[in-house]
Amino acid sequence: MLEQTENLASAFLDWLLTSASRNELLADRGVIWHGRLMTATWLVVIPIAILIARFYKVTPRQDWPKVLDNPFWFVWHRRLGWLAMMLTVLAVAAVFRKDASISGAHVHHVAGWGVLVVSVFQVVGALFRGTHGGPVDPFTRAPRPPEQWPGDHYSMTRRRIVFEYSHKIAGYLALALTLIAIVTGLSTVDAPRWMWIGFMLLCGLFAIAFLRLQSQDRCRDTYQAIWGVDPALPGNQRAKAVGFGVRRAIGARSECNGEDA
Repeated sequence: MLEQTENLASAFLDWLLTSASRNELLADRGVIWHGRLMTATWLVVIPIAILIARFYKVTPRQDWPKVLDNPFWFVWHRRLGWLAMMLTVLAVAAVFRKDASISGAHVHHVAGWGVLVVSVFQVVGALFRGTHGGPVDPFTRAPRPPEQWPGDHYSMTRRRIVFEYSHKIAGYLALALTLIAIVTGLSTVDAPRWMWIGFMLLCGLFAIAFLRLQSQDRCRDTYQAIWGVDPALPGNQRAKAVGFGVRRAIGARSECNGEDA
């Protein structure tokens, strides 16, 4: 019985570690590090950054709306975004001079370069998101006189609205392109089965976390997370929040926005 169990375990391990054929690309250190860096970036770092930005504008123990403008989500979303950008550049550099004519790799190359372009767009676009505004300086936390309250975000100007839509759409577009790039990359190198299983597990974990947090109404409107629910505030006078499934509250009334973004 013990011998049969050992044989089954050995056979299962061999099945995990092998693929239909052995592609020489799997022995290329540049390709290996490209895969490692892109997987770590776009299946771990970026999903965490998305979950934090979408569901942790108001943290579980925060007494919202009495306690406003929790910087946790913004600080970590920005840090993870910069980390992802640097890792993506390193991943591209690892295979920059590789032969682009490798059989089956065309879609992978197009999707991969698309990810890089969108990443650059996100970084550059964030620099043009406009001024913050509001009754408190976001850096010094010092109160401001009312005449200094107007700003692109506090007043929800067209510039800010365009930024929020484009930033959210581009973020999910990059994630979609990443899935295409990883699937085609694994196919191109005929990756061992354990890599496919790991890929599906990471995708599944992200999907479960996303759906669970969404079902708990954790997706709060950025504007209200920062400035509150007073109907007199400029951003609260908009009919809808920016984004899909965003929870808003006006005074004692709460509603979920079904707008696509």
